[in-house]
Amino acid sequence: MPVPKQRHTKSRRNKRRSHHALTETRVLSCPKCSRIIQPHIMCENCGTYKGREVVDVLARLNKKERKRKQKELTAEEEQAPGTPSSEGLSAEELSRT
Repeated sequence: MPVPKQRHTKSRRNKRRSHHALTETRVLSCPKCSRIIQPHIMCENCGTYKGREVVDVLARLNKKERKRKQKELTAEEEQAPGTPSSEGLSAEELSRT
């Protein structure tokens, strides 16, 4: 087994270790369901990536889980601010938007 000829200095050791620092994980919120996700990764809650649905999350669940998930998604859509529904608006309100 090879043995080093000379001892490495603390300075040399610390220079080598300078790139070992940990960085914070970057997170952002999903534009559809507002859950926290990592960038460039599909949202596991709603199955969207870059504003389009990539995976049908409800199809992968069994009947009981599907019903609960559908209930959660409809509740989240109702709570989303700034998304007016076209059913409750009059003709004047529609022309403003």
